[in-house]
Amino acid sequence: MVTSVSEAPAAQAEVVVELYRRMRRIREFETRTSALYKAGEVPGFVHLSIGQEATAVGACRHLREDDVVTSTHRGHGHCLAKGLGADQMMAELMGRDSGTCRGRGGSMHIADPEQGIFGANGIVGAGLPVAVGAATAAQLRGGDSVVVSFFGDGAVAQGMFHEAVNLAGVWDLPVVFFCENNQYAEFSRASDQHRATLKERAIGYGVPYRRVDGNDVIAVADVMDNVIAHTRAGHGPFLVEAFTYRWHGHYEGDPEHYRTGEELASWRERDPLTLAYDRALAAGATPEVLIEVDVAVRAEIDAAVEHARRAEAPKPASLFDFVTAPRPDIPEPPAPSGEPVKMMAAIREAIEREMTDDPSVFMAGIDVAQGNVFGLFRGMADAYPGRVRDTPISETAIVGTAVGAALAGFRPVVEIMYMDFIGVCLDGLMNQAAKLRFMTGGRASLPLVVRTQFGAGRSSGSQHSQSLEAVLAHIPGLTVVMPSNPADAYGLMRAAIRDPNPVVFIENRLQYGMKGPRPEPDHLVPLGRAKVVREGRDVSVVSWSRMLTTVLQAADRLAEDGISAEVIDLRTISPLDRETVLQSLERTHRLVIVHEAVQDFGVGAELAALAANEGFWHLDAPVARVAPPAIPSPYAPSLEKLWLPDADAIADTVRRVVRS
Repeated sequence: MVTSVSEAPAAQAEVVVELYRRMRRIREFETRTSALYKAGEVPGFVHLSIGQEATAVGACRHLREDDVVTSTHRGHGHCLAKGLGADQMMAELMGRDSGTCRGRGGSMHIADPEQGIFGANGIVGAGLPVAVGAATAAQLRGGDSVVVSFFGDGAVAQGMFHEAVNLAGVWDLPVVFFCENNQYAEFSRASDQHRATLKERAIGYGVPYRRVDGNDVIAVADVMDNVIAHTRAGHGPFLVEAFTYRWHGHYEGDPEHYRTGEELASWRERDPLTLAYDRALAAGATPEVLIEVDVAVRAEIDAAVEHARRAEAPKPASLFDFVTAPRPDIPEPPAPSGEPVKMMAAIREAIEREMTDDPSVFMAGIDVAQGNVFGLFRGMADAYPGRVRDTPISETAIVGTAVGAALAGFRPVVEIMYMDFIGVCLDGLMNQAAKLRFMTGGRASLPLVVRTQFGAGRSSGSQHSQSLEAVLAHIPGLTVVMPSNPADAYGLMRAAIRDPNPVVFIENRLQYGMKGPRPEPDHLVPLGRAKVVREGRDVSVVSWSRMLTTVLQAADRLAEDGISAEVIDLRTISPLDRETVLQSLERTHRLVIVHEAVQDFGVGAELAALAANEGFWHLDAPVARVAPPAIPSPYAPSLEKLWLPDADAIADTVRRVVRS
């Protein structure tokens, strides 16, 4: 307890003065940022935490270096309270190369995973599922480190809030969800946004709740002392709601038509710094000591501003830096020659191998501990206690868990049951996993795998049949893998788990029973490298996943007509192996692309553009695509068969291209 009567008055004064210093540091940083933004020295969006200093400082008072925080778009105070340097942060706000994130993150995305700061976040509520992942890593690692996840009252309306708190409760994770209720969600009053209170919600999740005066740093620190002790002891998550007020608008430049000057003035009467100042005097500190604090803090922020002004902007040559981490060089393995193995067994064996070799690998997803819906993982939960975890039906929490655990040093393998469901959790893939390495200037490491599956042809309907690899491949930072046979599935899965980048591994469920030669246990297949699986002279046919087997059937029929087709298996969609495709085109002078995804705006279009641009002088005929028309997958078997290309359609297209 910060103000325990057992402490000597001098010790109390020292503690309160230090809390005051930390709050003054945030206030000075934010005030200067506001002025610099108005002067045009800080670009972009800026959301300040003036008035909320006590929540950040009090909540972080009892955190250790090995503890983690996740933050919000209004995160400067949290980062400073956790120990981030003001000079680095100011340089980041000005877009300098010496900034915390090398000028790639800016105000809303400041992070330093090495200091347990997993990032301010421009997506409302997005830090919550990331915190669940960090807490999962802490639980798996052992020890008593904790996670504090800051969020605003507006984030409570997000589905990811529900999913994160619920999963944390189910898994008894060491995470404190800390709500800074500053009375407004952007321009709307909190009272207009929710019928249920946060206390009532906490009861529904089975999570204990505490309310605290968020303008009183001593009260916040006292509450968090008890809450963090509870969580460190292994008693699971906690919800804390601190009532406070932001003095500035939602963003700098906000006209603030939604509140009155009288309301703001009433809250300013309870300025967190004034309250802390008075507490310090009451504890025995002198005004001279507090004046010295103010002078020292002002000098520190002045120096930070001058440092940022003198710092260099990122060099133009660094434009492409930090998108992906360098991946290990893996040679193409020899062709497998073992006894037949099913695709589903190959995938399981690859994950088992990596879980055995690396204790940081774990699996999570809906019913994966039960074996998963297709039975791929039966018995693995018993073989790897605590490392094969069932989740609620919460795709956003699943992907967020992967992101947070990867940031914390683990290598999660999580499952999204159907590829169609990525729309539910796209933020975790698109704005978190794919971008965090870039937005932190390379500080963040995201070695995670998101497994999913798809497959048309069995009347699964429009919401369970989609091939959406083009959507994912369009997101810089994601690696997208689609194997076509058991040996590649084994080797690519092992390579994906070992890779330092986020990988989406897409399986075709209609291939789970497919058999092929079993590879050697050490079999690894390089990511980002296509393979010529059949040599030919007349035409290059590029495909991937299950459609490749249909292409090979068509190639056999074409051979009977005297047409020699060279078949390329992309294996990895992104990064795209352009070189292998262009080399094949140089040999055959014709290109046909075949895929299961709808034709319009797909990977085939990208390959066609590649041929038209870099391979133009090798082309002797127009590039052709064979793919379903741009309509949802039909349910009726007769319509689905008509919609999905078969070997005859592929062969007919190739003949037309070769004979043109």
